[in-house]
Amino acid sequence: MEESSIWHQWSMFRSLLSILQWWGFNVTVIIMNKWIFQKLDFKFPLTVSCVHFICSSIGAYIVIKVLKLKPLIVVDPEDRWKRIFPMSFVFCINIVLGNISLRYIPVSFMQTIKSFTPATTVVLQWLVWRKYFDWRIWASLVPIVGGILLTSITELSFNVFGFCAALFGCLATSTKTILAESLLHGYKFDSINTVYYMAPFATMILGVPALLLEGNAVLDWFEAHPSPWSALIIIFSSGVLAFCLNFSIFYDIHSTTAVTFNVAGNLKVAVAVMISWMIFRNPISPMNGVGCGITLVGCTFYGYVSHMLSQQQPGTPRTPRTPSLRNKHMELMIPLVNDKLEGKV
Repeated sequence: MEESSIWHQWSMFRSLLSILQWWGFNVTVIIMNKWIFQKLDFKFPLTVSCVHFICSSIGAYIVIKVLKLKPLIVVDPEDRWKRIFPMSFVFCINIVLGNISLRYIPVSFMQTIKSFTPATTVVLQWLVWRKYFDWRIWASLVPIVGGILLTSITELSFNVFGFCAALFGCLATSTKTILAESLLHGYKFDSINTVYYMAPFATMILGVPALLLEGNAVLDWFEAHPSPWSALIIIFSSGVLAFCLNFSIFYDIHSTTAVTFNVAGNLKVAVAVMISWMIFRNPISPMNGVGCGITLVGCTFYGYVSHMLSQQQPGTPRTPRTPSLRNKHMELMIPLVNDKLEGKV
C-alpha cells in the first residue's frame, strides 16, 4: 500500500514537472521570437524559421544517431518523397506563417488566433473527408469562434497582415494534421522522428526563398546593428530552444493524459499572454481579455469532449466516425516551433 502511494506521488510529480518544463520551453521560444522581431529589429521571419529548422535538424540527428536516446523509425526512401516531403512543405508554411504573424501582431493576439485551429481542423475534415462529428464537437466550437471574433474586434494593435498570417497558419496546421492521418499511415512517428525527417526537407524548401528574399537585407542589418554577434547568439539560441521544445513535448505526452495535456496547453496560452504583456506592454482592453478567455474555455471544452467521445465503447452509436484525441495522434499534431496542441512538430 505504501509503495503504491509513493508511486502515485512520483507519477503526480513527474506529470507536474513535465508540464512545467514544456511551458518553460514553449513560452520562452515565443517570447524570444517576438524579442528578435521587435527588440533586435531582425524583421526576417523566413531567416528565423530557417535557423530553427537547421537547429532542429542537427538536434534530432544528435538525439537519434549520436546519443541514441530515441530509436530511428526507418522510412522507405520512396515514402520520404511521396509522404514526408508533402508534409514537410505544409509544415514549413505553418512555421513561417507563425513567425510572420509574430512580427506584426502581439503574442497575446497571435496565440488567441492560433486557438482557432480546432475549428479549422473540424471544418476541413468535414468538407474534405465528409467526416461525421458529434453535435457536442460542433457546440464546443461556438465559444472558440465567438471568442476569436470578440478578440479581433477589440484588439488595439490589430494588423491585417499579421492577422491573416496567423489565420492561414491555423489552416496550415489543420492541413498538416489531416495529411498526417493519410500520408503517415503505417508509421508510428513520435515528435523527435517527425523532426528528424521533416526539418531537413523544410530547410531545403525554405533555404532558397530566404536567401533570395531576405539575404541582402540580413547583410545590411548585420552591418548596421551595434552588436550583431550577440544578437546572432540570441537568434540561434531560439533555434536550439525550439528543438528542445519538441523533445519536451515528447516527454510531456508520455507523462500526462490527453485531457491534462489539452488543459495544460490552454493554460500555457494564458501564461504566454501574461508574460508577453509584462515584457512588451502591448495594450490589452478588458473586452479583449474576455474574448481570449472565452476562446481558451472553448478550446478546453473541445479537448474534453473529444477525449470523452474517443473513450466510448466501440459499440456506442456514432463513435466509429468520431475523431480521436489519443496520445499517439497528438504527437503528429505538434508543430515544430511556438505552437501548442492544435489540432504539433
